[in-house]
Amino acid sequence: MQREQRETIAGISLSHPDKVLFETQGLTKADIARHYLRVADRMLPGIKNRLVSLVRCPDGPSQQCFFQKHAGRGFPEAVKRQEIIEKDGDKAEYLYVTDLKGIIAGVQMNTLEFHIWGSRIDALEQPDRLVFDLDPDEGLGFADVRQACFDLRDRLEDIGLRTLPLVTGGKGVHVVAPLSRRAEWPAVKAFARAIAKRIGEEEPERFLAEASKAKRKGRIFIDWLRNERGATAIAPYSTRARPGAPIATPISWAELEKLDAANSFRIHDMEARMQEPDPWAEANGWRQAITKSMLQEVGADLASG
Repeated sequence: MQREQRETIAGISLSHPDKVLFETQGLTKADIARHYLRVADRMLPGIKNRLVSLVRCPDGPSQQCFFQKHAGRGFPEAVKRQEIIEKDGDKAEYLYVTDLKGIIAGVQMNTLEFHIWGSRIDALEQPDRLVFDLDPDEGLGFADVRQACFDLRDRLEDIGLRTLPLVTGGKGVHVVAPLSRRAEWPAVKAFARAIAKRIGEEEPERFLAEASKAKRKGRIFIDWLRNERGATAIAPYSTRARPGAPIATPISWAELEKLDAANSFRIHDMEARMQEPDPWAEANGWRQAITKSMLQEVGADLASG
């Protein structure tokens, strides 16, 4: 009987390491694991100790994939579990990772996307990041999305929040504001909703603040819904289960000016990027939070839930 081929990466034994997951690129499970080994120093500070949801694709992204947020049987011990109380009052076990072994263990379970909560497990009710996903109508070009990002950046900076851009590997861009953990979820959600709604009202020909495909024609949806308890956003440096195997990539504002797509970066680009300065390093010294005065300034309504 032929012995099953395995390969150990970061202390995790991968079954079928040569299994091709992205056929056009010829990328294997081991290639995906080595990608995370390569970007670990940049990725771990953003994903560590956050609850994660996984997009698992046992036969690659061209076949059936599924979204998993609760713990299940068969997960390696390197993927940690935490019981939390959900909105309906029920308890459920969620997943999180603390180190590179946890990420590679996710790869062993055929994870092609890691999505993260906006808070960490030691302060679950106090998010440390605000995320706006600028999601364009299919008819819009990337130049429209790029300009929208700069406009949103400037508006948030005027209020007192500095931001960072992340190209998602799809069509959109995330505008991310790191936060000190002062405000809780209801306030952060109300702030995000108020900003998106106001922009949509002021420039209705460019933007909308509701997730309606029918109304989105020619416009960009400012997705503020990622800023509530239980919502997730793609993790920086995660692979995407999309054609071409793009990477969700943190960039600088100067770099965004020169980009022509949100899915420009691939696994083979990461080695060179890891030799360059971290485009998000400047945020390490930022101390900013959503304050009562900010909530008042944008007309946030905490009572609307």
